[in-house]
Formats: sequence, structure tokens, C-alpha cells
Amino acid sequence: MPPDYASPARPDDPEGWVTIRRFLPYLWPADNPSLRRRIAGAMVFVLLAKGTMLALPFAYKGAVDAMTTPANETAMVALAFVIAYAAGRLAAVVFDNLRNITFERVGQDATRQLAEDTFRRLHQLSLRFHLARRTGEVTKTIDRGTKSIDTMLYFLLFNIAPTAVELVAVGVIFYLNFGWELVAATALTVAAYITLTRKVTEWRNELRRRMNELDGTALARSVDSLLNYETVKYFGAETREHARYAESARSYADAAVRSQNSLGLLNIGQAVIMNLLMGGAMGFTVWQWSKGVLTTGDLVLVNTYLIQLFRPLDMLGMVYRTVRQGLIDMAEMFRLIDTETEVKDAPAAPALVVRQPTVVFDDVHFGYEPDREILHGLSFEVPAGKHVAIVGPSGAGKSTIGRLLFRFYDPWQGRILIDGQDIAQVTQASLRESIGIVPQDSVLFNDTIGYNIAYGRGGASREAVVAAAADASIMPFIERLPDGLDTEVGERGLKLSGGEKQRVAIARTLVKNPPILLLDEATSALDSRTEQEILATLHRVSEDRTTLAIAHRLSTIADADRILVLDQGRLAESGTHAELLQARGLYAEMWARQQAERSD
Repeated sequence: MPPDYASPARPDDPEGWVTIRRFLPYLWPADNPSLRRRIAGAMVFVLLAKGTMLALPFAYKGAVDAMTTPANETAMVALAFVIAYAAGRLAAVVFDNLRNITFERVGQDATRQLAEDTFRRLHQLSLRFHLARRTGEVTKTIDRGTKSIDTMLYFLLFNIAPTAVELVAVGVIFYLNFGWELVAATALTVAAYITLTRKVTEWRNELRRRMNELDGTALARSVDSLLNYETVKYFGAETREHARYAESARSYADAAVRSQNSLGLLNIGQAVIMNLLMGGAMGFTVWQWSKGVLTTGDLVLVNTYLIQLFRPLDMLGMVYRTVRQGLIDMAEMFRLIDTETEVKDAPAAPALVVRQPTVVFDDVHFGYEPDREILHGLSFEVPAGKHVAIVGPSGAGKSTIGRLLFRFYDPWQGRILIDGQDIAQVTQASLRESIGIVPQDSVLFNDTIGYNIAYGRGGASREAVVAAAADASIMPFIERLPDGLDTEVGERGLKLSGGEKQRVAIARTLVKNPPILLLDEATSALDSRTEQEILATLHRVSEDRTTLAIAHRLSTIADADRILVLDQGRLAESGTHAELLQARGLYAEMWARQQAERSD
């Protein structure tokens, strides 16, 4: 994998050597000699095909000259040249396809490796990045970037390099057979062609970049709208969503029209330059033939070479645009790969070893933005095997505690300890293996119930899944389904009810079997009857585990061993349910208010 050093390449300078250097390890993988051999073999076939094509015009010239000679014995000579010409064309096609067959594995492996590197990097990025991202735009960036590498490999190796070889070879042939005049004309034409292509392509890249931005915006809006389908329906906002998407689609269509029109102008300019050379070169050959210097076959020779040269040169504009766009797409993806990871493991960090699953917050200060502190020196302890609840008004910092415990963020100041070990000094993987969570919104993968339960632990057996489902009291529901554990749950688990999703989430955590359990308002979205059933299940599964419950409804945690009351990021009160009621403080006020609301 190429090193994750920052790439200063900008969208307006994608052809910079920094982007190319990032690209080269995928072209020539240091740890895969078989792929390097494939690239070398493909280049051999490229040279064989190009050498064959450079020899063909001489066979064509020989056949024409033989046919214009008034002698019957030359018929066999002309026929031999024709057979050689046909055989050469066949050989060139065979070499080209052998090249493609040899190279295909290289292109696919490079694309796969780049996609894997990007996917792995995305999962290493912080929660802050994923909360701020637009899924559609990120997906589009990855899609364009990974696809560009295969295209760039193909064009760099099999079009640009062979075209450069052919230009040199044709120049030598023209000089030896027709003199410097034709060589100079060809060189000037190629220079003019490349200059025109570069200038117009630079202009077109701005149009293309704008088109990509609008395409990403349209995709992001459509994905966002479809993900929030129910919300759209709740507020009758179909017309507004359509208008919002249509605005993006129209802007993209206008940009696409401008981009395509600019392509037409470029093609016209290229055709003018190329046909001026063709007419001039063939006129020069006819003039020399009229003086008896050249033969009829020489006209065919010049025409054939120029046609062969025009074909890759005609593609050169498309190749240049493709490579240029590929560098833009790859630069965007490399910038995504190089996004700074906010939470990192300490160098040589050991794994967390949990013998006594205690949790301690020691003078923790934290905020999501530098100018807005959420937790102000918070300190508390959750003893091993105890059930501690955290309550408080909205905005008190309850959910922030869960995110810090999982180390989605690091505190500004203070420490979080598990079994006396600072979680900032151990590996994130071992930390998260030791904590299970039942969240308020249990989002499931668009797969089967069995897959979602087994997701709690890699390699979980079917027996473990069934046992966890039984312990979570969801097995009777599963047994009533025609497909049982193989029942599809739909996107984000929308085919299941809220209570069913919560039980799947509980079963998933049971499969994980962690020593520490975090209940993040696990029943707040459920009706009273379902809530009581889920609470009974949670009480049972939290036995013999250190449990930290974040709750809004106080009745769900009244039996906790200790209740911590937060107010504006500070610990306002602490005690059992009875002690806090007797204190007549914030907890007692919240309890009275919720009881009054329940009575109403």
C-alpha cells in the first residue's frame, strides 16, 4: 500500500508528480513480482505489435510497385507482398489481444487494491468526519477514483508509450526515404496538435470539474432524500424534494452540454491540423513522383504511415483528457485517503486487559467545537459488576459520555480508565471488543436476522446466534417467520418493528459477550408495554456485567445501584433512587415532572 503522506496536488494541478508518485506503486507493486512480470510481458507484446504495424506499409508499397511494373512475373511478387500484409495485420491483432489478456489481471488487481485501501481508510476516520460527510459524494469519489486507475494504466502503457515509439520510428523512416522536409512537416503538425489538445483540454477540465461537482450534489441530494423517505412523506414534501433534485439535475445537464460542445470544437481543430498534414504530405509525394524521384508505392507508403500515425494521435486528445481526468479523480480520492485521523492509537499501544471491569471518568473536559465545552471536569466511577445510570436534562452531555467511552473522540483534558488502564493508551480495537452497546436507534444491515445477530462477533457459530436470540427473547418471533434466521430485515432494518430491532441489537451484543455494557436510551423509542418487556430482558442480560445506562425516562433506571445526575456537563447529584428523592434536588424535580406527565 502506498504511504499515507499528504498530497498537495490540487484539482487544478492533478498532473503534479505527487499524484503520479502516489499512483506508481499500484502500477508496479513492489510486493507482487507476478504482476510485474505480467506488465513486462504485456510490454513485449506491445513492441511486437508496433513493430509489425511499422513493417506493414513496406509490404503494401512492394505490392503496389510490383503491380505497376509491366511484367507478368511480378504478379507472384505482388501476391507475396499482399499475403505478407494480411499476415502482418493478423499478427498485430493477435499481439494486441495477447497484451490485453496478459495485462487484465494487473488492472483488476490495482483497482481492487486501491478500493480496499480507500475502504479501510474510511473506517479509520473519526466519527466527526462521518457525521459531516455526504455519503453520495464520498461514494462517487471512490467510484471514480478506483475506476480511473485501470483506465490510466491502459492508456499510459498501451497508448502514450507506443505512440511515442511510433512517432520516432516514423520520423526515422520518413527521413531515410523522403528527406528532412516530410519529417519537419510531421513534427510541426504533431507539436501543433499536442498544443491545441492541451490548451483546449485545460479549458474543458474546468467544465468537467464543475460537472462532477454538480453530479455529486445531485447524487447526494437523491440519496439523502431516499434515506429519509418516511420524513418526506410525513411532511408531504415530495414536491419540494423533486424541485430540489430537479435544480441539481438541470445544473448538471447544462454543464454537461457545455462540456460536450467544447469536445466538438476540439475535434474540429484536431481534424483541421491532421488533414492539412495529410494533404501536404501526399501533395509532396505526388510532386516527387512527377519528377521521377518516388514511385507510386511511395504514395501508398506515406498515406499508410500517416493513417497509422493519425489513429493513435486522433486518440491522443481523448487519452490526454482521460489521463488528466483520471489524475483529477485520483487526486480527489488520495485526499480522501489522506484525511487526518482524529483518534489514533498510541505508538506500540498494548491491548486492553479487563479483569475487573471498572469504568472511571477522571476530571474529563470535552467539547465538539473549541468554543463550546460540553463536559466540565466530569468525574465518576462505575464499580465492577454494578449497574450505574446517567440521567439529566437534554444537552447535559449524556450521549457524549458513550462516545468518549468508545473513544470516538478523545477528551481535551482528563482520563477515562477501564480496570485502571487509560483507554487513550490501549488499542482502539481491544477497547471496543470489551464494550457492548444497545443504542436508542438500532440500525441493522440490509441482510438477514442471523447475519445481524452474528455481527456481534466475527466467526460466531449458528449455535451462538440461536442462544443469543433466545436470551434476548426474540427466538419465538424468529421461529414464527417462514425463513427464520434467514429473514431479510430490509434497509436499516425497516421491515422489523422498533421492539424487534432492539431485541436483535440485544442479541448482537450477547453474541459479543462483553464485560462492560452500555445502554444508550435503549427503550426511549418504544411503547410502554414493549419497553417493559425489553427492560426485563436488559436486566437479565446485564447481570454479572458492569452496566452503564444512559436514560431519559427515570422509571427505567430507578433500580440502578447508583444514579448520576448531569446538569450542563457537570455532576450535579449522585445516589440511589431513594436518596435522590429525599435530597429534593434536580433528580426529584425531574421525577415529579415525569410522574405528572404520566398521570396526565
